[in-house]
Amino acid sequence: MSTSTTVYVAPRSTKVNPLLAAYLARLTAKPLQTKMVTAGLLCFLQEVLANHIAGVPIPTRKNAPAYEHALAAAKVNAKAANMAAYGFFVSAPMNHVLIGGLHKMFAGRTSGRDKLLQLLVSNLFIAPTQAAVYLASMAVIGGARSLDAITATVLKGFMPMLKILWVSSPTATLFAQSFLPPELWVPFFNVISLAIGTFFSVKVKKMQLAAARKRKPEGRED
Repeated sequence: MSTSTTVYVAPRSTKVNPLLAAYLARLTAKPLQTKMVTAGLLCFLQEVLANHIAGVPIPTRKNAPAYEHALAAAKVNAKAANMAAYGFFVSAPMNHVLIGGLHKMFAGRTSGRDKLLQLLVSNLFIAPTQAAVYLASMAVIGGARSLDAITATVLKGFMPMLKILWVSSPTATLFAQSFLPPELWVPFFNVISLAIGTFFSVKVKKMQLAAARKRKPEGRED
């Protein structure tokens, strides 16, 4: 999930960490591929972090090999791989097109009126699209296969997610523009995206765990 409509600005003549400089150079040379790899890794990490924070148990077979037990201990499951695929194949290309198109639309337009109009387009078109695609993808990853089930998931989570995007995106953009050098904008927005995605994932997982406990017959202990 992207939380900003800010594009990368080449670093000024200041000292930059070599790894960060290499990443930014790669982002400039191959923007889509770099965004796809970054989004895939962040979505994978988001799922693993959410499993740890929410306390999701990862079941293993009784006679499973050692690597399965190691993955379970690290809270790495099949959904983490699916989330990586979502970030790589869905989220990054979608945001690349949407945000890239927005900046092309407003290229060279820096007046206060244009900045306000850009924010409105972002909040009224890009953010709703991001929220709907994210929720629909999470429904499919979670096992929903019918259109009704996917639609129900989107409708239930759409406004709560949209409200957070409406607050987080302008706030993060204003903070970056006011306090961070341009070379730090990309990692900053990646961290914000990871934090928001993890927040939503933890919230959903805790609700699912609570519902599962309620469904257990009274007196039964696993």
